[in-house]
Amino acid sequence: MSASHRRTVIGGALAIVLGLTGVACGDSEDGTSANGLEKSDITLGTMTIADTVPIQIAIDKGLFKAEGLNVKTQVIQGGAAGIPLLKSGRLHFSFGNYVSLFTAGIKDPGFKPKIVAEGFQSASKSHTLMVRKDSPYQTVADLKGKKIGVNTRRNISTLLVRAAAKPVNVEFDEDDNFVEIPPPNMEQGLKSKSVEAVQAIEPFGTQMEQSMGARMVADLSSGPTADFPIAGYAATEEFIKENPKTSAAFQRAMQKAQGMAADRKLVQDTLPTFAKGIDAKVASTMSYGTFPTTLSATRLQRVADLMLEFEYIEKKIDVKQFIADSAA
Repeated sequence: MSASHRRTVIGGALAIVLGLTGVACGDSEDGTSANGLEKSDITLGTMTIADTVPIQIAIDKGLFKAEGLNVKTQVIQGGAAGIPLLKSGRLHFSFGNYVSLFTAGIKDPGFKPKIVAEGFQSASKSHTLMVRKDSPYQTVADLKGKKIGVNTRRNISTLLVRAAAKPVNVEFDEDDNFVEIPPPNMEQGLKSKSVEAVQAIEPFGTQMEQSMGARMVADLSSGPTADFPIAGYAATEEFIKENPKTSAAFQRAMQKAQGMAADRKLVQDTLPTFAKGIDAKVASTMSYGTFPTTLSATRLQRVADLMLEFEYIEKKIDVKQFIADSAA
């Protein structure tokens, strides 16, 4: 892990309360829990993918409980799906890709997301472009004009594909070339030939390779998107202002879990326990990214700058406006 990952940058409102280790006993009538948190029962949006392993680690190791939090998880299809749930208050925190969070934060005046913890950063083959074993397509250039399965349009999946295609002078249209398919269903998408390729995330990429012989035509975690920030954990600005102690407790628990996720064996052992259909063989052979333990505006700015390049946003933005604590 790089030095920037180890650099401590906790500050601001989320870091004013330290050392809370009591176990929550529920929220009181005045809105304050028995351990001093404004709210101890929280709902967290998550996905059953390798990127969110730290959430399960935090649950299994009692990290949330140690901070006085009772965490209920709710599975969402992707970051974009979590945004209306955050806005409505049905989710208090949610895992989400930065492209969706930044886009919504800019285009929706009623939504002010604040990232409280980084979640996942790509590494070699953690995000790939895959085709059927018998496909005639060998490179990303061969897929010009074809249908490609992605988790969600106009998010990190399509951005990675478009960034990989640009050096070979290929442009993909968000509506004409991309088809939304939940990651667990991408194998069926390839088998049925409803799409010619899929933007696979782990563990589904490895699973498709082993079960149907799917092959990679492009490593999307290389070149300009090597070690690329993918997703993090966010809440609304309003929630953080009203619940600074709760937000700080959640942040501390996640930072500890992210640090523990540096243990590859722990991640391998944990993944099959919550990701449906993923067995120990897949977990032991798949590609993993990294789990940053600190927030870095410099890292996240890469995402915003690439979004501008591909016109996901109209003008350059400073990502510090989306970070809940000091990353200076």
